[in-house]
Amino acid sequence: MTHTAENRTDIAAAVVSLTAEAAELETRVTELRQELADLKERMKAVATALYQNPPT
Repeated sequence: MTHTAENRTDIAAAVVSLTAEAAELETRVTELRQELADLKERMKAVATALYQNPPT
């Protein structure tokens, strides 16, 4: 295999690897956004409960 062909193979492998990593990161970002949305809802519920039941 020539040096040019090896470089193309290395570049192709890097692109495949980076594409896979990007997909994993996108999935994780989506998961984190959902977790933040869930946390926001829980915080609202706690704030509402505290407002409706103030300490005596």
